[in-house]
Amino acid sequence: MTAIRSSIERHPVAAYFVLAFAISWGGVLVVVGPGRIPGSTEQTEALLPLVVLAMLVGPSVAGILLTGLVYGRAGLRDLLYRLLEWRVGARWYAVALLTAPLLATAVLLALSLTSPVFLPAAFTSDDKATLLLVGIAGGLAAGVFEELGWTGFAVPGLRLRYGILATGLTLGLVWGAWHFLVALWGSGTSTGAFSLLLFLPQLLFYVGVLPAYRVLMVWVHDRTRSLPVAMLMHASLTASLPLILLPPARGIPLLTSYLVLAAALWAFVATAAAANGGRLSRESLRRRVA
Repeated sequence: MTAIRSSIERHPVAAYFVLAFAISWGGVLVVVGPGRIPGSTEQTEALLPLVVLAMLVGPSVAGILLTGLVYGRAGLRDLLYRLLEWRVGARWYAVALLTAPLLATAVLLALSLTSPVFLPAAFTSDDKATLLLVGIAGGLAAGVFEELGWTGFAVPGLRLRYGILATGLTLGLVWGAWHFLVALWGSGTSTGAFSLLLFLPQLLFYVGVLPAYRVLMVWVHDRTRSLPVAMLMHASLTASLPLILLPPARGIPLLTSYLVLAAALWAFVATAAAANGGRLSRESLRRRVA
């Protein structure tokens, strides 16, 4: 046990990633069964709420456990302080809440000029109230539970060594990989056969959209030190896509929309860096705590 604890203390972020994956993926396998990946359309619709719950447990539980193990009471106090830090500038709330829905809506409306399959669901749904409620509830659940770990534990650890861009890219790719098992499970046809056209758009979203968005999330957190703001920014993305704004497009059209959205997010990252003299980071976290 001493050797394990020593290894965790030397490599806390890596240990966090391993534990978060183990809890989340282990929970998913318990829910769906290892022989049901990919699942049929009927299975995924029936088990999706339980699968989402199993996934969300991983980042939050791993973050709280390792905060206590590695940093002790001081770390837990700091986590609580950041969790209660609501008093930040209104502009950061605007960035957190509006970046995802505004960019996604702009991209989808522009693409809808070529085909109506790109029209956002919020524009075409017959039950907009339910769509909004489900989207907001799902977004908040994902934001709260995931960011207790991703931003609560992993971001500060990575920022001790890396700048905002490298931290965001590293965590963004891990964040995307964390979704891989569920993406694979949800890529089955009605018979349970694997569908590349169902899988590829999800893959692009996780490796193209999420890393760019995570860079922006790290940038916002670097300015605010607020977990609630990070949670709201995560919630805004999840509520927007794949819930409130997800168009009826599938296959190549959906892949196209995610490709354009990823490009728009990276353009936002470049704009934010340009407005800050060509760089996102003002100073390293290591210098702040030294």
